[in-house]
Amino acid sequence: MDGYQIKAYAKINLGLDVVRRLPNGYHEVKMVMQSVGLWDELTLERAEGGITITTDADGLSTGEDNLIYRAARLMLDKYGCPGLRVHLQKNIPIAAGMAGGSTDAAAVMKGINHLYRLGLSPAQLMEASVAIGADVPYCILGGTALAEGIGEKLTPLPPLPPCHILIAKPDISVSTKYVYEHLDAGGLEAHPDIDGMVQAIRDGSLRDVLERMANVLETVTVPAHPVIADIKARMRELGAADSLMSGSGPTVFGIFRQEDLKLAEAALEQFGQEDLAGQAFLTTPV
Repeated sequence: MDGYQIKAYAKINLGLDVVRRLPNGYHEVKMVMQSVGLWDELTLERAEGGITITTDADGLSTGEDNLIYRAARLMLDKYGCPGLRVHLQKNIPIAAGMAGGSTDAAAVMKGINHLYRLGLSPAQLMEASVAIGADVPYCILGGTALAEGIGEKLTPLPPLPPCHILIAKPDISVSTKYVYEHLDAGGLEAHPDIDGMVQAIRDGSLRDVLERMANVLETVTVPAHPVIADIKARMRELGAADSLMSGSGPTVFGIFRQEDLKLAEAALEQFGQEDLAGQAFLTTPV
């Protein structure tokens, strides 16, 4: 086997809480993660030596700072594989709060496992991937999950009830590092009901999930970028049952009930005509 293609799915955060800042500078989080039907596509090929990355994404580094490179380097060094060529077709918005880099890294680890027939279990890949980034273990798992610790402690959950998800990213970039550095974790006035959301998912109640959607990182990102609040409000005006910023932003998603597909399609068309967001997608949970 010389070549292998794999999809790397984006994620949204249905709920995101920061419990506290840890002594090492990381933050203890509690969040519900959800894969969505928006993906990058990676083509992996065996190579005699080294790591080569190409991409159709303008301005995206393909050097040692790229998470794809770091994931490939980890796998090649750890398991004695000779080399790798990777081509990335980029569809997930960059620096958007949708784990685009982390999911690409996860896909590379899974791809190398398949390409070189290493026989590693998902649990083994997830354990190794923590060294790349806190979101990478979840991206290996995928689906619906509760994430705790720094994001690496994962509990798989039943699938989110059927719905439509409108995703909109304004033409700005947000630094995750900036957001966490400016978050007053000890001074948050309210915390999302993550336990209640987990129970709602287990009960199959989309209504109860919607009632608990919240993201404490909005306390930093929204004041810095008010367009995020504008997009959230516009999604609700256009029929979304609720809307929320994903991760550290700036991407916003709106949840439309299963029976409201026409409303969701009309909302997507409307966002295409307005200048609130540079990119907009309509998708479903994966």
